[in-house]
Amino acid sequence: MIAFTGLSKTISGWLVSASNQYFYPAFIALYSWILGVFVPSGGSKWVIEAPYVLDAANQLQVNQGWVVVVYDLGEASANLLQPFWMLPTLTILGLKARDIMGYTFAMFLVCFPAVLVLITLFAQTLSYP
Repeated sequence: MIAFTGLSKTISGWLVSASNQYFYPAFIALYSWILGVFVPSGGSKWVIEAPYVLDAANQLQVNQGWVVVVYDLGEASANLLQPFWMLPTLTILGLKARDIMGYTFAMFLVCFPAVLVLITLFAQTLSYP
């Protein structure tokens, strides 16, 4: 447990040094998206990442509730690039993944940049408690 606490403080310090109060929400969405592409977990990795992500949010004085929402938006955006959630529907409809990948990728290209801009703007409306 002590080793995990030390590692958590190190990662938290890296997140603080890599971002600032204004861009931290977008940074966390991007961070969550990257991890979600390589480790599709359905949210279970949040249990491991929450201590250092929220610690960095506290240090940067960013609303913690907003950080949780932003993290989830990044994780959900990763599902547009690897739509494992769609496998049952594909089977029912008799489609293959290649039949829908172009559509989900196009949605990602449109939606994810818009999400990054909006979460950065909305984050400025929330105060740090």
